[in-house]
Amino acid sequence: MLDIKFIRDNAKAVKENIKKKNQNEKVKLVDELLILEKKFEKLQHNSQVIRTKRNTMNQEINKLKKEGKDIKKQIKEAQKIPKDLEKNDKEKNEIFLKMREILLTIPNMMHKSVPLGKDEKENVVREKIGKPKKFNFKVVNHSELLEKLDLVDFDAARKVAGNGFFYLKGDLVKLNQALIQFGIDIMVEKGFTLVEPPLMINKEAANGVVDFEFFKEMIYKIEGEDLHLIATSEHPLIAMFIGKQIDAEKLPIKIVGVSQCFRKEIGSHGIDEKGLFRTHQFNKVEQIVICKPEDSYTHYDEMLNISKEIFKRLEIPTRVLECCSGDLADLKTKSADLEAYSPRKDLYFEICSVSNLTDAQSRRLNIRVRKGNEKYFAHTLNNTAIATSRAMVAILENFQTKEGTVKIPKALHKYMNGVTELKKR
Repeated sequence: MLDIKFIRDNAKAVKENIKKKNQNEKVKLVDELLILEKKFEKLQHNSQVIRTKRNTMNQEINKLKKEGKDIKKQIKEAQKIPKDLEKNDKEKNEIFLKMREILLTIPNMMHKSVPLGKDEKENVVREKIGKPKKFNFKVVNHSELLEKLDLVDFDAARKVAGNGFFYLKGDLVKLNQALIQFGIDIMVEKGFTLVEPPLMINKEAANGVVDFEFFKEMIYKIEGEDLHLIATSEHPLIAMFIGKQIDAEKLPIKIVGVSQCFRKEIGSHGIDEKGLFRTHQFNKVEQIVICKPEDSYTHYDEMLNISKEIFKRLEIPTRVLECCSGDLADLKTKSADLEAYSPRKDLYFEICSVSNLTDAQSRRLNIRVRKGNEKYFAHTLNNTAIATSRAMVAILENFQTKEGTVKIPKALHKYMNGVTELKKR
C-alpha cells in the first residue's frame, strides 16, 4: 500500500507504474483517490469547526446561566450540534474506507531494474547455476518411480482426502525430514531465528499481509470461525509484528519459519492427481526479513543467494528468472524465481520466489521503526528456503539411476541415518 502523500505528489509516476503493469483499468483510481482525499480534508475541517462551535456554545451557555439570562435559544442551537457532527463524521468515515479500499488496490512502485513485459512469458533469465546432467536412459516421472519403490501411496490418500494429498513412506519420509532440517541448519547458520508459527490465521491478519479478496480462493476456511489454514508461513510470521513499533537498533529481524502449508490450488494449474509437485498440503522452510528501508535490496540479494546456495549444495542445476512488470504481484517492488532443472521435461520449474515488498506490506499491518523521535514504516521481504515436495521432485529426477533407484545428495547424508539411496526394501 502506497502512502497517499506519495501518490498526491507523484500522481503521474504512479499512473505510469500502473500502465507498466498492464493494469490500465486502475489508472482512473488515482484521480478518484485524490478527489476523495479533498472531500475527506474538507469533512475533517468541518469536524474541527463543529467541535469548536460546540465548545463556544457551551461557554456561552455557562456564561449566560451565571448572568441569569434566558438560554433557550442557545440550548436549541446547541442541541443540533451532535447530529451535525454525527452526520459529518459518518460521511468522513465512509470516504476514509473508500480511500483505503483504493489504496489497497493501487500497486506498489516497481524497482527501476524490473524488466518490462506483459506476462510471465516475458520474464527474464538472469543466471544459470550448475550444468544439467545428461542421462543415457529415459528419466521416469517421479510419481511412477516412487510407486515402484513403494515409497508413496497416492491412491489411499485420494480415498481418505481426495486428489492433491499423499502418504509418504519409509525412506521418503526421512528424505522429507532431512530437507527440512538441512534448510533450517543453513538458515540458522546465516543468522536467521527459527520460528514455528500457528497453522491458522484470521482474516484481519491475512488481509494485512496480502490481498485477501484475491487470495481467499486459494486458502481453506475453517467453517464457523474467523480462521483460515495458512498457505505459507510468511503470512503468520509477518503478521506476528502487526501494530508494533520496532527499535531501529533491533533491525534487521531475520526469521526462518518451518511449517506445513495448505492450498486449494484452484485455477489454471490445478493440482496433481498423482505427484508431489502441486498439492494441497506441503512442508516449507521460509525466509522472512524486516529491515530498514535503505537495506532492503541488500537483503533481497542475500536471500536469493541463500536459496542458490541451498540448491547448489544439493547439486541441483538451477536458474534465476526475474519477474517482468506484467507478472509482478501488486505488493511486490521486485521479485525473482529460482527454478530447478527437470531432465524429464528438459525445462525448469519454480522452487523458490524472493520478493521485496518495501513498505507496502508494513503499511497494511502498521509495522513501524522507531529511531529517537522519528517513526517510519519498515521494509519486508520473503523467500522460500525449501519447499520439500518440489525439492524432492528435483532430487528424484536429477539423481535417479538406470536401475530405478535414487541417489541421495551428499549434503543430506548426515540427516538420513545411513541411507544413501532410495530403493525398494
